[in-house]
Amino acid sequence: MKINLHPSTTFRHRHIAPSTEEIQKMLERIGSSSLEELIDQTIPKHIQLERPLNLPSELSEDAFLKKFHKLAKKNKIFKSFIGLGYYDTIVPGVIQRNILENPGWYTAYTPYQAEIAQGRLEALINFQTVVIDLTGMELANASLLDEGTAAAEAMTMLHASKPRSKKSANTYFVDEKVYAHTRDLLLTRALPLGINLHIAPLSELDLTDPDLYGVMVQYPNADGEVIDYSSLVASAKEQDVMTAFATDLLSLTLLKSPGEMGADVVVGTTQRFGIPMGFGGPHAAFFATKDVFKRQIPGRIIGVSVDKAGKKAYRMALQTREQHIKREKATSNICTAQVLLAVMAGMYAVYHGPKGLREIASKVHGLAVLTDQALRKLGLELSNEAYFDTIKVQVKPSLMEKVRTFALSHKMNFRYEEDAILLAFDETKELQDAEEVVAVFAKSLQGEEAGVFEQPSELLSPIPKSLQRQSEFLTHEVFNRYHAEHEMLRYIKKLESKDLSLVHSMISLGSCTMKLNATSEMIPVTWPEFGQIHPYAPQDQAAGYYELFHDLRNWLTEITGFADTSLQPNSGAQGEYAGLMVIRAYHHHRNEAHRDVVLIPTSAHGTNPASAVMAGMKVVLVPCDERGNIDVEALQEKAAANKDNLAGLMVTYPSTHGVFEEAIQEICQTIHDFGGLVYMDGANMNAQVGLTSPGRIGADVCHLNLHKTFCIPHGGGGPGMGPICVAEHLKPFLPGNTFVSTGGDHAISAISAAPFGSASILPISYAYIAMMGGEGLTMATKIAILNANYIKSRLESHYPILYTGKQNRAAHEMILDCRSFKEVGVEVEDIAKRLMDYGFHAPTVSFPVAGTLMVEPTESESLAELDRFCEAMIAIREEIREVESGVASKENNVLKNAPHTADLVIADAWEFPYSREKAAFPLSYVRENKFWPSVRRIDSAYGDRNLVCSCVPVEAYAEAE
Repeated sequence: MKINLHPSTTFRHRHIAPSTEEIQKMLERIGSSSLEELIDQTIPKHIQLERPLNLPSELSEDAFLKKFHKLAKKNKIFKSFIGLGYYDTIVPGVIQRNILENPGWYTAYTPYQAEIAQGRLEALINFQTVVIDLTGMELANASLLDEGTAAAEAMTMLHASKPRSKKSANTYFVDEKVYAHTRDLLLTRALPLGINLHIAPLSELDLTDPDLYGVMVQYPNADGEVIDYSSLVASAKEQDVMTAFATDLLSLTLLKSPGEMGADVVVGTTQRFGIPMGFGGPHAAFFATKDVFKRQIPGRIIGVSVDKAGKKAYRMALQTREQHIKREKATSNICTAQVLLAVMAGMYAVYHGPKGLREIASKVHGLAVLTDQALRKLGLELSNEAYFDTIKVQVKPSLMEKVRTFALSHKMNFRYEEDAILLAFDETKELQDAEEVVAVFAKSLQGEEAGVFEQPSELLSPIPKSLQRQSEFLTHEVFNRYHAEHEMLRYIKKLESKDLSLVHSMISLGSCTMKLNATSEMIPVTWPEFGQIHPYAPQDQAAGYYELFHDLRNWLTEITGFADTSLQPNSGAQGEYAGLMVIRAYHHHRNEAHRDVVLIPTSAHGTNPASAVMAGMKVVLVPCDERGNIDVEALQEKAAANKDNLAGLMVTYPSTHGVFEEAIQEICQTIHDFGGLVYMDGANMNAQVGLTSPGRIGADVCHLNLHKTFCIPHGGGGPGMGPICVAEHLKPFLPGNTFVSTGGDHAISAISAAPFGSASILPISYAYIAMMGGEGLTMATKIAILNANYIKSRLESHYPILYTGKQNRAAHEMILDCRSFKEVGVEVEDIAKRLMDYGFHAPTVSFPVAGTLMVEPTESESLAELDRFCEAMIAIREEIREVESGVASKENNVLKNAPHTADLVIADAWEFPYSREKAAFPLSYVRENKFWPSVRRIDSAYGDRNLVCSCVPVEAYAEAE
């Protein structure tokens, strides 16, 4: 026996599923002699990289975690009193272990297939109910990216919804006491749309201004002050001016709601509902409004409908607002949510209930009041009369520096302004912390820690009676039942069991890259060194984060072939928008502000034209040829016709049709020849890494979906990250931030509220790259292409493959053409629903071509799983043939009635012309590990006609059953 001191198994062998033997079998099946030959047949030789990626050597999982733990320790955890929408919070252990750390929750996809997403959808209904109840509004969406984005969406939604009397109005007034990072984001979004953003003290507000369409206030404001805006809102309504509030949900358990004051829109963040600060994110923002705006509300709304049996069921409502339909007519490019974080926030409210939330809020408020009283006894001047959690202490510069020094020595961070120190309390703070705060001020004033902190027998709130909440909230049973951990655990597991995720089977969604989210990548996410850091903590306290940012920026820059990277955009859509805003800034800097035309192929993602319009650009569509490639001749004609005003081109590569277009360099050169720049959508980057790059094909900027190519999980529909990488000439324009130095010398204003977007999930992509190394990443790309071509080879005799490359190869995904089945009444949706009976989530339905399925297997699926999926698709094709041949009824067949639930299959009556076994167990492997959809096919039209977006009374379910 020979002893081996160097085991050959590395992380790449865990991430890339096919073995050497399986790879060989697949190559033989598709007719390639080697992976290298397959790549040459797939990717044009002239755009392939000439050298391997220059990245550090791969690390084993154990070695990485040890090394990364040392990096994490460079972050110093101080007690934060900074506030500004970011607070320390306690994540209930039952939620952390069973949702945040649970792949059953974090590996699921956006709930487009509602029948196998009922658990997540119910959790989101809970979230929407929390928001509706606490804000006092009629409608809420299923979350947005951050508070700043939600505020910007409010500004633009109100702009698009102006009454006739304000048709030409273009001014949006923002109180100067709105958070600075929110104001920065409003500025970014207002500028290209020509909205006149007026930021000033409320005393300067003129509601009679005919150009004024909206007003935004913060409640409580940035100083912590709680103000009754009822009269302001009433006066605004008299002038047909709409109002938006940014607010704090925890405060609303004690305060009169904005809805009770008459607000039109209410936004904010649910971060302090059990979601770590994470150096800025990810967090679930909220957006609540009136029913009258239900067709304009951005993002996703979860609604209640019924299934085929009349049973109550959840699904995404009003989907006609999706950008893939509205395209350049869309007023928002938001196509995602922060589902995992929204689920956590909703569960936090379920676990604590209304009584528990009020007790948490009361404690937070009480600590602020006690500290206020003690500081006044020290002779200090405090400017807030009514407040919730934040007090403002007026100080001279000399005292401020003393306080800063002593606070840091006590490992505490306060918020420092020109002539004041602000202190924000949260649920993690105790009486001892308040005492320490007072001691810091006493020592700064008197040189000793004077004992002025007293706890009176009765503590009275400074909030006026008129602003104290009188209305009830969270009265639904779900918020009043699961307060014991056993009950909560079972409720979470009950919902989890209704959802299909990557723990069950391959999710072959084209363009979405549902690959392995490795446990080793996920472990650091919940380390306190990453979770408990405020985004505006002093930089020396976040040295670990800054080292992570430095390395990750360099690695992503190397992978894309560019010059620099911004980590700020916190979704793919934000990345698109950021890339276009950087292009816009480049043209403006060169005194070519007139360049505002963007060419977009008809095959592009629907968010592309929406992002372009948001960036103030005009969209000119470019057709594709019969092979799915951009029509080069048409592109050249349109570029020439718009040469004086051409800003750029938006292109996805490989194309949305799953093909590496041969003419891509010619296309990019054409745009450059006419003075434009090229933005490359990075959605399909999983087919490029290590083999070609955006820089190599001639692009100027791209965004990367870290939640696709670089392993951040989809979280059931969010979080995501969409950093942008740029060529040298665009470096100066990378986005900046109000509080933290980021971006270039001519930085555009903020794209996301936090300086580094959703920083706390960046360790996932960092881990993936560090453990794969350059060779591993390149091999992953090769296997993604191999797996796709293997599926193509198995299915092409059953389903037409719509587009392929010059040598009949697919890239990392392919489109199955199902349009001909309509002749016998079988729709592509029927195939999607029938796949549930086989234990699979459908591939991408009807995008980019209606009536098709787009399949992407990724490199993380084994040959056995690929075969299982192919067998299901082939079996479904046989079921379609039964309809075609007349063996099965066109109206009453196994496809039209899919999915089949357990209730249906075990019912006494069986009135279908096929067997129960065929319905539920169509292949032998299904019997071994059956996933049961919890509802039958859902009637979305019914739900849109009868829109209900909050918790349904239990009686309604009883009536339906």
